Amino acid sequence: MKEATMNKVSVLELKKTISSFGNEKSKQIVMAMLLPFIGLIVFLLLWSATAKNIDTSLGQFPGPAQVYEQTTTLVSEHFTEREKAEKFYERQQKRNEARMKVDPSYEAKIRPYTGKPTFFDQIWTSLYTVMIGFLIASLIAVPIGILCGLSEKAYAAINPLIQIFKPVSPLAWLPLVTMVVSAVYVTDDPMFSKSFLTSAFTVTLCCLWPTLINTAVGVSNISSDLVNVSRVLRLNKLDHVFKIVLPSSIPMIFTGLRLSLGIGWMVLIAAEMLAQNPGLGKFVWDEFQNGSSDSLARIMVAVLVIGVIGFLLDRIMLMVQKFVSWDKNAVLR
Repeated sequence: MKEATMNKVSVLELKKTISSFGNEKSKQIVMAMLLPFIGLIVFLLLWSATAKNIDTSLGQFPGPAQVYEQTTTLVSEHFTEREKAEKFYERQQKRNEARMKVDPSYEAKIRPYTGKPTFFDQIWTSLYTVMIGFLIASLIAVPIGILCGLSEKAYAAINPLIQIFKPVSPLAWLPLVTMVVSAVYVTDDPMFSKSFLTSAFTVTLCCLWPTLINTAVGVSNISSDLVNVSRVLRLNKLDHVFKIVLPSSIPMIFTGLRLSLGIGWMVLIAAEMLAQNPGLGKFVWDEFQNGSSDSLARIMVAVLVIGVIGFLLDRIMLMVQKFVSWDKNAVLR
């Protein structure tokens, strides 16, 4: 009887523990969803109230309602432009088919549609540009960072250059990059436009440094036990880097990559404005120059989109870090 009673008590205690754990987990989930929602509502209310009291040379500062209206307008403009492009190619195809019926030897030619790029086209262009610049920077920064982390002499030689060029503004790099690209990239059939290369290389020069520094720190702080394991196994230098150095320094490398991508995304907007490369930066500049009553709301749409994309890029990098890291619990938020 005593054993049966004790078993019943232990089962009841277990049920209470599970129930309390479930309730606590539910509370955490609710709070995790509720608090950001409350913060967003408070921000929208403050934004709406403040916007009514700000008058600019282009009219009243746009509130959430005006920004939402321009968002729907930009979406409809995108689909309208896509319909125009489809009709343009359909007309060309019909003309070519009619011409080929008359003259079978006729070689059909399809001219590209040259309509105005839409807001979504400019988002894609900016993403493509920043990823090219970021990838070039990463391919340069990670190997140099590993070299600096493994060799104190290499770090001592390269560190002054890092400290000199790290704080240089993209506005200072842009004229130099523009001149170099114009002088070096001379071709009758360019694969990329000069403005695109100027923006991409400016991004590269500005987002090199966080990855390089964090990689060097991560490599230099590898546990001495792991270094001793490498010596015991008599790994050559290449195997030592790929089997010991890289897996151990992944968290710091990705911290640098995330910082570099964030900096690159910020730099790109300014570079696109000045280089007049199609993208979100040029969209903002064109709307500012346009000076219509809807320009401020459209610029605000671009600002919000830039922020959301920056957040999503950081989350994507975090997911990639979690995927490639051997220690899943060591990945920071």
